[in-house]
Amino acid sequence: MRNALQCNGELVTVNGHRIHVYRDGSKDAPAILLMSGHCTVSPTYDFKVLYEKLLPDFRIIVVEKFGYGYSDICRSPCDIDTLVSIQRQALSALGETGPYILAPHSMSGLEAIRWKQLFPDEVSAIIGIDMATPLSFSCWTEKQVKKTVRLMRILRGLGLASILSSVSTLSLTEEEIKQHKRLKRRNAFNPCCIREAQEVLHNARTVGSAGGIACPTLLFSSNGEGQEKDWLEYQKRFASCMGAKLVFYDCGHYIHHFKSHEMSKEITLFLRERNGGLTKE
Repeated sequence: MRNALQCNGELVTVNGHRIHVYRDGSKDAPAILLMSGHCTVSPTYDFKVLYEKLLPDFRIIVVEKFGYGYSDICRSPCDIDTLVSIQRQALSALGETGPYILAPHSMSGLEAIRWKQLFPDEVSAIIGIDMATPLSFSCWTEKQVKKTVRLMRILRGLGLASILSSVSTLSLTEEEIKQHKRLKRRNAFNPCCIREAQEVLHNARTVGSAGGIACPTLLFSSNGEGQEKDWLEYQKRFASCMGAKLVFYDCGHYIHHFKSHEMSKEITLFLRERNGGLTKE
């Protein structure tokens, strides 16, 4: 399988294992760091439908954590601070220094908030793509987490996990579509993703107990279908805390698959209105 996988970015070593990082766009442009949701098998291809529309104005970076995309599947800790640290180490190895506009999808919202808590000067803005916050997990229980993990293991064992992994093929080449299919077979519900699921409540508590953050924030929210019953309410509450602009789309959780044109326009306008696009110094 490894020989059949041909990454389109760069591989760097972090803690003895390979991390894949995709970069494109001018080094002088503001850097948008796209952060994938839980179990997204190929973040680089998943986000392409959105980032290709942002490239004229921004530098695009996608760090694929262990177990995601072309990165190694290994026994790395999945506590929130380690997840942030691994991404920072990968960026540092490539000479990236930020500040970054963090654009987290779904569960990586916890990582974005934690990044701002720990390294505030490295985060100039947050673009939430139906992002999770500590509130999103306020009604979860350890029993629910164990049930989810058990289901993930069953589906992977039966070879059915990959059928749940979708991607927008509108922007992908024929070869990229083939690569994505191979990554689905390799990555879907792999041990790294399972460990992230096992740690989610602990990670949410860590972020939630560390205090608020403040930075320019734009939030995109889905209709909440398939998410927690109070998903949209949680989005509204986080937007209120951040003084953020909240944009609602009546579509599914992978908003960028459905609304990439609208989102790219909103992102560009939002960032241009704030300090000329939060340009790099």
